Order: sequence, then C-alpha cells, then structure tokens
Amino acid sequence: MEDNGFPALCLICFVSFMTINLVHGDLSYSFPEELNRGSIIGNVAKDLGLDLKEFSSRKARVDLEGPQKRFCDINMNNGELVTSEKIDRESICGKKPSCLLRIDLVLENPLELHRVSLHIQDINDNSPKFRVNLIEMEIRESAERGNHFPIEVAHDADVGQNAVQKYVLQKNDNFILAVNNNNVELVLENKLDREKQKEI
Repeated sequence: MEDNGFPALCLICFVSFMTINLVHGDLSYSFPEELNRGSIIGNVAKDLGLDLKEFSSRKARVDLEGPQKRFCDINMNNGELVTSEKIDRESICGKKPSCLLRIDLVLENPLELHRVSLHIQDINDNSPKFRVNLIEMEIRESAERGNHFPIEVAHDADVGQNAVQKYVLQKNDNFILAVNNNNVELVLENKLDREKQKEI
C-alpha cells in the first residue's frame, strides 16, 4: 500500500508559506459615521508608498471578509479609499463601545494582501427617547418627604459621550430629580396636598 502522507504534508506546508508571504503591513483608518457617499477615508496608495501608475497597473481592489455589505471603494485615479454609501454605526455595531470593520486590500503582479481596519466613530445622530411619550404615576397624598419614585430611563442608540448625559425636571414645588448611574427617580421634597393640586 502506497503511503501518500509525505507529499500531502509538503503541499500543506507550501500553501501555508505562500499565504504568509502574501500578507503585508496593516493599514488603519478612523472616521465618523454618516459620511456622504464618496467621502475620503484615506489615501491607500500614498500610505503603501506606491505611485499612482503602479497602483493602477497592479489592479488594486477591496475584498470583504465574509458576507458583509460593501461600504467602501478605491478611486483608481488618486489612490483614495472612499465611502460607497453612508455608514450607520448603530446598525453595524449596536451599543458596542468600539466599531471595527476589516477589509482586505489586494494588489496583483506580484500578489499582495494588506489588512485594512476601519474604525467607525460615533456621532450624536440619535435623540434619547422614553418608551412612552407620557409617563403617569399615582402617588398617595400621605407619601412622606424623601420618598423615592423610580422612572423608566430614556434610551439612546448612540454610545459614550453621545448617549444620554443628563435628565432635567420641569420646575415644581414638590419633586426633585435624583439620577444615580442608570437609575432615575423622583424624590418628594415637599408633602402633597390633593385639595390644592390634584395633578402635577
């Protein structure tokens, strides 16, 4: 019986070495979400040290990792990486604190592969919202000063410094607002008098 183990091992090693030799330096760019189509992300030709003639002759192209949507293209006239459509950070990364897309930049003759990391920065493009427009609470007239009454927090699709930063309570004679981490509460500062005021 013929042993084919050695040739197979050689083939695996050869393919692995070829793949390693094709991968070159990484590029990384950071830019805000919601840029208009055709906005410049960075000049990949310049960052790779290639003149435009060589860049064009080597048929530079963008390949995506997996079945992700195509968010950028290469302008072969100037070597710039540009947005192919508006990028909504929240639809891609949700509430994650960082949003990273990875693409491959491929050059031919000779074949080269460059990993490109795209860091999508959050902008304040969403308004905080409560689950309902009107929050109604029933509070006993006998409630004591200092009693706390929780309120459902507002939700904001943005993250970090663009998320909900503060709450403001309309001035009144009975309640103040207490905010602690993600908890929002009304605090009774002065006793309620139903005969004077039924609703606040």
